[in-house]
Amino acid sequence: MAWRSFVAMGDSFTEGMCDEYPDGSFRGWADLVATRLAVESGPDFGYANLAVRGRLLDQVLTEQLEPTLAMRPDLVSFAAGGNDILRPRADVAGLLRRAERAIEQIRGMGADVVVFRFADVAAHIPGGQRMIAPRAGLLNDGIRDIAARQGAHLIDLFADRAFRHRIMWSDDRLHLSELGHRRVAGHVLNALGVGVEEDWMLVPPAPQPTPWRLARSADLKWAREHLAPWVGRHLRGQSSGDLIRAKRPVLAPIGE
Repeated sequence: MAWRSFVAMGDSFTEGMCDEYPDGSFRGWADLVATRLAVESGPDFGYANLAVRGRLLDQVLTEQLEPTLAMRPDLVSFAAGGNDILRPRADVAGLLRRAERAIEQIRGMGADVVVFRFADVAAHIPGGQRMIAPRAGLLNDGIRDIAARQGAHLIDLFADRAFRHRIMWSDDRLHLSELGHRRVAGHVLNALGVGVEEDWMLVPPAPQPTPWRLARSADLKWAREHLAPWVGRHLRGQSSGDLIRAKRPVLAPIGE
């Protein structure tokens, strides 16, 4: 099937953070998918990316759902909730209920929908397996069930062991690297039955174990440079996306 239009909804994962164009703006997996789909569809293919870093699921729904429905695209990607589960009091069951209502609306207008089981970010964060993994598991399993009920394409990044390699992640350990975004794009295109660049799916060699002292030093550096600023913003009620707008707010051909 040649889709004529694609709208990407979500947060930093979909905005493409840490995968930069030469001008410093972000590319990410959604741009890569859109560019490939445009080859299949032709020059009139429309792409909008409404994702903004730091957005919680309810913000994604409030800001992005109505514009998405109004554009009536053929294909929509929905990836949200990752920022919510970083918060210890997140109501995962409530998040899933609201996400499913939105996905049901999108499916109801006839669009195909792509959803994600997120990769295991907790594996790279000190204490993550204890503090984040249980909520992440509930979110991932719930999204899997929603995909089955709503007939959405499920991209199971959690099951892909390649994302356990640090090379797939940026220095902040929360966002994907260029290689990580390319691999996500490959998974999406494969799920849609569209050809993909073979090198996007190459599995990197398993990294050598890091000596304990070096690993702890890296953890402390990460905490100082990335965790502390995040905690500070959270305590002040601020977000990294407070002053950011969607990079492609309306459907337009690739390159515009």
